[in-house]
Amino acid sequence: MNTKRIGLVIKNDAHAEKKARELKKKLGNQCFIIDIRHSGNKDIPDDLLCIIVLGGDGTFLSAARFIENRKIPLMGVKFGEVGFLAETTEDNLFEAVDSLLEGKYLIQKRTRLDIKVIRENEQIIDVDVLNDAVINKSALSRLASCAVYLNSSYLTTYRADGLIIGTPTGSTAYSLAAGGPVVTPAVPSIILTPICPFTLTNRPLIIPDSTRLEIRLEGSPEDMILTLDGQEGFEMDPKDIIFIKKSRNDIQMISFEDQSYFKVLKTRLKWSGGK
Repeated sequence: MNTKRIGLVIKNDAHAEKKARELKKKLGNQCFIIDIRHSGNKDIPDDLLCIIVLGGDGTFLSAARFIENRKIPLMGVKFGEVGFLAETTEDNLFEAVDSLLEGKYLIQKRTRLDIKVIRENEQIIDVDVLNDAVINKSALSRLASCAVYLNSSYLTTYRADGLIIGTPTGSTAYSLAAGGPVVTPAVPSIILTPICPFTLTNRPLIIPDSTRLEIRLEGSPEDMILTLDGQEGFEMDPKDIIFIKKSRNDIQMISFEDQSYFKVLKTRLKWSGGK
């Protein structure tokens, strides 16, 4: 049996906390709780097998941001309403942990995006996101104008309620609600999805993840907000330049079968054949 320890990240929810106590009773000292709200990732021990995330997608995204560039696999356990990042449910938790300790699991890599913001020649933001970066106006009645350059070549200026730049993992998040495509994580790509575009010919676009994006705000870009993974929001300055590229830091997700992504997809979207 693997002697490495397992970390637990728990959603602020009584049900998830109860399940965590049951798991800690089962594993004893091999399991410990990580408080991502009040500690840093330097507190994570080196002998960690993985981190189990008890919660919904929001908790999983918080855990992914917490570990930053450390190569620690994450295993999501669904406690939220809609969970695309967790293939294991609470009913199968103990069975999944047994498989984990026996080494009967797969590691699937999910790409992240490196988001940098330059303001007056100074870098003010440098963050990796697993799902997406969203540019929009805090005043919804005004259109956002985002000029997009791909590898320094001008593409177009999106005039819309906002613009989503997402990973394949993020294709089932805000991008999907805005009419974007579902893209399997095995497809190396970046997704551009305008939110309610003023020009109906501006449609979602899938580009290779080797592309470097540069986004400049045009028109009268007051009250612009940059939101990262739906959790961190930054007020933009009209002269800010946003640079986006594939991050060097993947997220490693624990899986127990090859086609688990499509199984989760069918279940969450309630497609025919989904259980």
